[in-house]
Amino acid sequence: MLTTLRIKNLALVPDLTLELAPGYNAITGETGAGKSVIIGALNLVLGERADRTLIRSGADACTVEAVFTTKELRELPAFLEENGLEPCEEHQLVLKRTFTSAGANRQFINGSPATLAVLGSLGEMLVDMHGPHDHQSLLNSAKQLEILDAYGELTKQRAVFAEKAALRTDLLRQKSELIIDERTYAQQLDLLRFQVKEITGAKLIPGEEAQVETDYARASNAARLIELAQSALAGLAEDESSILNQAGAVGRSLQELSRLDPGAENITELHTQLVNTVRDLQRELSHYADAIEIDPARLHELEQRVNVIQSLKRKYGATLDEVIQFGNEARAKLQALESRDTDLERLNSDLRKLEDDLWKAGSELSAARRKVIPKLSKAVAKQLAELGFKQSSVDVQLTTTPRDKSFDGSLHSTGFDTVEFLFAPNPGEPARPLRAIASSGELARVMLALKTVLASQDSIPLLVFDEVDANVGGETAAAVGEKMRQIGAQRQVFCISHLAQVAAAASTHYVVSKDVTDGRTISSIRQLDSKSRVVEITRMLGGGDAAKKHAEALLKASR
Repeated sequence: MLTTLRIKNLALVPDLTLELAPGYNAITGETGAGKSVIIGALNLVLGERADRTLIRSGADACTVEAVFTTKELRELPAFLEENGLEPCEEHQLVLKRTFTSAGANRQFINGSPATLAVLGSLGEMLVDMHGPHDHQSLLNSAKQLEILDAYGELTKQRAVFAEKAALRTDLLRQKSELIIDERTYAQQLDLLRFQVKEITGAKLIPGEEAQVETDYARASNAARLIELAQSALAGLAEDESSILNQAGAVGRSLQELSRLDPGAENITELHTQLVNTVRDLQRELSHYADAIEIDPARLHELEQRVNVIQSLKRKYGATLDEVIQFGNEARAKLQALESRDTDLERLNSDLRKLEDDLWKAGSELSAARRKVIPKLSKAVAKQLAELGFKQSSVDVQLTTTPRDKSFDGSLHSTGFDTVEFLFAPNPGEPARPLRAIASSGELARVMLALKTVLASQDSIPLLVFDEVDANVGGETAAAVGEKMRQIGAQRQVFCISHLAQVAAAASTHYVVSKDVTDGRTISSIRQLDSKSRVVEITRMLGGGDAAKKHAEALLKASR
């Protein structure tokens, strides 16, 4: 239920906090007092587009905040999680909407920023709004089918069918991806075969590129490397002025030095280490030079390998790993195309089996709906009789699409049926579709009868009726009030009304008033106690002693 509604700077309301009660809540007041502000505030906090002209004159921004208790709303936690919103604390859902005269719009769900679309989706779960024109939704065939299924408690069967229909849509998508014209098919095959052959034929090895480039650099510079190695060898040992020849002369001098001064032996040892190191360098350099071959065939082979790798990288990826990955993906696509006929045959077989299952599920759903129709018609007619249509009749025309046309193109997730609600307000008159009814009062009462019948099945916790009792009076007005009370036993109900009989039936009564303070018009709302209810109902009845007695009688009867 909605427990708190806070409004700041909306139309004639500067600042208002309204604590709300469960059950049936009536809201009354003089024409123009601002009752519609309550509906406007609810619409705003539930995602309706903001009209900047609603911001109170002199204010820069308008804010509406609503607090709901959500213990019974089982689908809410999943919705909040899917949309990245904070979970409810102590089963309290807090919605906040602010918009400014500059056009800025901000909305929050449990303190988390949210889009208007998400706020609107959440609003559809929380509140069912019925204003002077909202009962027009009853004219929609999809809405009528939803009502029929809700009354018959067929939502599980409907969900099973919807799941199968979604699976069929996915199979059709897979099939459409495989069915391409033969020219395009042949072109794709040729391209993929070339790509796979080119990459596979290269026999690429992950990480080989660096080694190939190193080997190619060595092979292409072989002559120069041999020349440099031989020059270094000559400088080490072969020339007269080589390092080893000069080291021999140095060694003889150091031997004589150590003979004359035994304390200088460590210098001789260092010289020996130096000579050994130079000889090690000589051997390694000699082996290096011997290993280098000037091999034009090997050089050509390495050059070709480098060119192949570079060519593949230009076509298929910035690195060798990306080229290999591209080849794997192309091979998978090629296998899929080459097995197209087999896959098409499998998909067609799966589709035939699924459509058999769908037809069975849809037929069972249609049969269940046909069983529900007489019960719904009887229940609604009973409620309408209490609303002034003493001998009216209601019927539901159900049309089922035959199987040979059911699977042409897309399939509706609700089954193979379309419905049309038919209404005959007077005996002797043929039943006509609801959309053919011109009277908004008649439509409003049909909607109210349906809401009464569906009160226990309806999952939306709050129902709002804005002057749904227009164009009725007398006994019918009392019946409308009684229907509101019946619905209020199952759901929280708000009803804005001008009828005393409707307001008297409420368990909680609020009155909206308009006053002028410091030259500014202000709308306010307050909850009435038993004494002030008598005053308000008396006003609604026209005032006077007789009206007061009538008001007391209405309230007593209501209690």
